[in-house]
Parts: sequence; C-alpha cells; structure tokens
Amino acid sequence: MAIEHSLSLLHVSLAVFFLGPRVSATVFTLENNCSYTIWAGTLCGNGVGVLGDGGFALAPGASTQFPAPTGWSGRFWARTSCNFDGSGNGACVTGDCGGSLQCTGSGVLPATLAEFTLNGWSGMDFYDVSLVD
Repeated sequence: MAIEHSLSLLHVSLAVFFLGPRVSATVFTLENNCSYTIWAGTLCGNGVGVLGDGGFALAPGASTQFPAPTGWSGRFWARTSCNFDGSGNGACVTGDCGGSLQCTGSGVLPATLAEFTLNGWSGMDFYDVSLVD
C-alpha cells in the first residue's frame, strides 16, 4: 500500500528558468500534498552537491525550493512515519536511509524515487520515476 501512495507523498516539480543566452538555473520544488508530515530524502548521484542537507521534514501543505548546480544528478523520495531525536537519529517506516534524518545513502524500499540528471548527454536534462534501486 505504501508504494501505491508514495507518488502522492511527494510532489516534485522541475522548473527551469533561462536567465540569459548562456546562463540557466534549475530549481526543484518539493511540496507535501499529504495531510501528515513527510520527511524528504535527497541524494546526489555524482558528487556535485547534496540538496537539502540530505533530508528534512516537510509539514502538510508546505513546500521548499532548492536551486541545483549545473550538471547535478540525484534523487528525491518521501519517507513516512519517521521518528528522529534531537541529533537526527531515528528511523522511518518507508524510505528509511540508515536511521538518519540527513541521508548519505539510498532509501530502503518501499520508496518511489524521482531521479534527475541535469545537463546530461548532449546537454539535455533527464528524469525518471523508479521503484527499484
């Protein structure tokens, strides 16, 4: 059941703004459309930069934005039913990433991943949604 609803847990929007003929910026907007808090997990795939410190709580109806550096690749996923102490140690029922608020590795299944590569092959941006790691 968690997998069936995980796409609705975290709405990820990709907005690309062209600031000039040679300069562009990508901003990811993460929005919680659920009636309960979710904990977003983020992971950088190529060492360019971790967005959102690897993970954070997102209250119902809340959203946040992250500018991504050129060439960034990585993933976002929603974690549910999490319990963390003041040091950021704890666990989540879905999408847990090693018992930490700030992920340094992939989330444990079940989790639905939104994966992105910016300025990839031939300068194009790519995305996919995955249920496997």
